[in-house]
Amino acid sequence: MSINRKKGYFSISAVAKMFSVHQQTVRLYEKEGLITPKRSAGNTRMFSEEDVDRLEQIIYLTHQLGVNLAGVEQVLKLQKELQKLQGEMNKLFNKTQENLSLEVDQSKQLIRTSAQTLIKLKQAGTQSSQPNTKPKPDEQTVDIDNWEIEYED
Repeated sequence: MSINRKKGYFSISAVAKMFSVHQQTVRLYEKEGLITPKRSAGNTRMFSEEDVDRLEQIIYLTHQLGVNLAGVEQVLKLQKELQKLQGEMNKLFNKTQENLSLEVDQSKQLIRTSAQTLIKLKQAGTQSSQPNTKPKPDEQTVDIDNWEIEYED
Protein backbone atom coordinates (compact mmCIF):
# COMPACT_ATOMS: atom_id res chain seq x y z
CA MET A 1 0.00 0.00 0.00
CA SER A 2 2.44 2.67 -1.15
CA ILE A 3 0.95 6.14 -1.45
CA ASN A 4 2.45 9.07 -3.36
CA ARG A 5 2.69 12.12 -1.15
CA LYS A 6 4.45 15.45 -0.96
CA LYS A 7 7.28 16.28 1.47
CA GLY A 8 6.47 18.17 4.65
CA TYR A 9 4.09 17.80 7.55
CA PHE A 10 0.55 16.49 7.44
CA SER A 11 -2.47 17.11 9.63
CA ILE A 12 -4.33 14.26 11.27
CA SER A 13 -7.24 14.70 8.86
CA ALA A 14 -4.92 14.48 5.83
CA VAL A 15 -3.20 11.38 7.22
CA ALA A 16 -6.51 9.69 8.08
CA LYS A 17 -7.83 10.42 4.60
CA MET A 18 -4.58 9.22 3.02
CA PHE A 19 -5.03 5.76 4.58
CA SER A 20 -8.83 5.66 4.61
CA VAL A 21 -9.00 5.34 8.39
CA HIS A 22 -10.84 7.35 11.02
CA GLN A 23 -8.94 10.08 12.87
CA GLN A 24 -9.73 8.23 16.12
CA THR A 25 -7.74 5.26 14.79
CA VAL A 26 -4.73 7.50 14.29
CA ARG A 27 -5.21 8.97 17.77
CA LEU A 28 -5.39 5.45 19.22
CA TYR A 29 -2.08 4.53 17.61
CA GLU A 30 -0.58 7.67 19.13
CA LYS A 31 -2.11 6.89 22.54
CA GLU A 32 -0.60 3.37 22.38
CA GLY A 33 2.82 4.93 21.66
CA LEU A 34 3.13 3.45 18.18
CA ILE A 35 3.52 6.88 16.57
CA THR A 36 4.64 10.19 18.06
CA PRO A 37 3.81 13.10 15.78
CA LYS A 38 5.23 16.50 16.60
CA ARG A 39 2.98 19.20 17.96
CA SER A 40 2.62 22.78 16.80
CA ALA A 41 2.50 25.76 19.16
CA GLY A 42 -1.29 25.36 19.13
CA ASN A 43 -0.91 21.65 20.06
CA THR A 44 -1.95 20.44 16.59
CA ARG A 45 -0.52 17.10 15.53
CA MET A 46 2.01 17.42 12.71
CA PHE A 47 2.89 14.14 11.00
CA SER A 48 6.30 13.99 9.33
CA GLU A 49 7.24 11.71 6.43
CA GLU A 50 8.67 9.23 8.96
CA ASP A 51 5.44 9.32 10.99
CA VAL A 52 3.40 8.67 7.85
CA ASP A 53 5.72 5.79 6.82
CA ARG A 54 5.38 4.26 10.27
CA LEU A 55 1.62 4.75 10.24
CA GLU A 56 1.48 3.05 6.83
CA GLN A 57 3.33 0.08 8.32
CA ILE A 58 1.04 -0.04 11.36
CA ILE A 59 -2.07 0.04 9.20
CA TYR A 60 -0.67 -2.69 6.96
CA LEU A 61 0.07 -4.90 9.98
CA THR A 62 -3.31 -4.31 11.64
CA HIS A 63 -5.66 -4.14 8.67
CA GLN A 64 -4.02 -6.43 6.10
CA LEU A 65 -2.27 -8.98 8.34
CA GLY A 66 -4.62 -8.84 11.33
CA VAL A 67 -1.88 -8.19 13.89
CA ASN A 68 -3.13 -6.70 17.17
CA LEU A 69 -1.55 -3.56 18.64
CA ALA A 70 0.63 -5.51 21.10
CA GLY A 71 1.94 -7.54 18.15
CA VAL A 72 2.54 -4.35 16.15
CA GLU A 73 4.54 -2.95 19.05
CA GLN A 74 6.68 -6.11 19.15
CA VAL A 75 7.19 -6.07 15.38
CA LEU A 76 8.32 -2.44 15.50
CA LYS A 77 10.68 -3.14 18.42
CA LEU A 78 12.17 -6.13 16.60
CA GLN A 79 12.63 -4.07 13.44
CA LYS A 80 14.43 -1.38 15.42
CA GLU A 81 16.68 -4.00 17.05
CA LEU A 82 17.32 -5.61 13.67
CA GLN A 83 18.38 -2.25 12.20
CA LYS A 84 20.71 -1.71 15.16
CA LEU A 85 22.25 -5.16 14.73
CA GLN A 86 22.59 -4.63 10.99
CA GLY A 87 24.47 -1.39 11.65
CA GLU A 88 26.78 -3.16 14.08
CA MET A 89 27.38 -5.97 11.60
CA ASN A 90 28.15 -3.46 8.84
CA LYS A 91 30.70 -1.74 11.09
CA LEU A 92 32.26 -5.10 11.98
CA PHE A 93 32.36 -6.12 8.32
CA ASN A 94 34.04 -2.85 7.32
CA LYS A 95 36.59 -3.17 10.13
CA THR A 96 37.31 -6.76 9.11
CA GLN A 97 37.77 -5.66 5.49
CA GLU A 98 40.22 -2.96 6.61
CA ASN A 99 42.16 -5.46 8.73
CA LEU A 100 42.25 -7.98 5.90
CA SER A 101 43.53 -5.36 3.45
CA LEU A 102 46.22 -4.35 5.93
CA GLU A 103 47.27 -7.97 6.43
CA VAL A 104 47.40 -8.54 2.67
CA ASP A 105 49.58 -5.47 2.22
CA GLN A 106 51.88 -6.57 5.05
CA SER A 107 52.12 -10.09 3.60
CA LYS A 108 52.95 -8.73 0.15
CA GLN A 109 55.67 -6.54 1.62
CA LEU A 110 57.11 -9.50 3.53
CA ILE A 111 57.08 -11.62 0.37
CA ARG A 112 58.76 -8.84 -1.62
CA THR A 113 61.46 -8.46 1.02
CA SER A 114 62.01 -12.22 1.21
CA ALA A 115 62.11 -12.55 -2.58
CA GLN A 116 64.63 -9.71 -2.87
CA THR A 117 66.78 -11.36 -0.19
CA LEU A 118 66.66 -14.64 -2.10
CA ILE A 119 67.61 -12.86 -5.33
CA LYS A 120 70.55 -11.21 -3.61
CA LEU A 121 71.67 -14.56 -2.18
CA LYS A 122 71.32 -16.19 -5.60
CA GLN A 123 73.27 -13.36 -7.22
CA ALA A 124 75.98 -13.57 -4.56
CA GLY A 125 76.28 -17.31 -5.15
CA THR A 126 76.36 -16.82 -8.93
CA GLN A 127 78.91 -14.01 -8.71
CA SER A 128 81.22 -16.00 -6.45
CA SER A 129 81.26 -18.89 -8.94
CA GLN A 130 81.28 -16.60 -12.03
CA PRO A 131 82.90 -13.31 -11.03
CA ASN A 132 82.46 -11.55 -14.41
CA THR A 133 78.66 -11.98 -14.78
CA LYS A 134 76.18 -9.25 -13.90
CA PRO A 135 72.66 -9.97 -12.64
CA LYS A 136 69.86 -9.56 -15.14
CA PRO A 137 67.74 -6.43 -14.51
CA ASP A 138 64.48 -8.42 -14.31
CA GLU A 139 65.89 -10.54 -11.48
CA GLN A 140 66.09 -7.55 -9.15
CA THR A 141 62.36 -6.84 -8.82
CA VAL A 142 59.55 -9.15 -7.86
CA ASP A 143 55.93 -8.57 -8.92
CA ILE A 144 53.86 -10.53 -6.43
CA ASP A 145 50.61 -8.73 -7.27
CA ASN A 146 50.16 -10.94 -10.33
CA TRP A 147 51.07 -14.25 -8.73
CA GLU A 148 48.51 -17.00 -8.92
CA ILE A 149 48.23 -19.44 -6.07
CA GLU A 150 46.66 -22.86 -6.50
CA TYR A 151 45.14 -24.54 -3.50
CA GLU A 152 44.71 -28.27 -3.12
CA ASP A 153 41.35 -29.59 -1.97
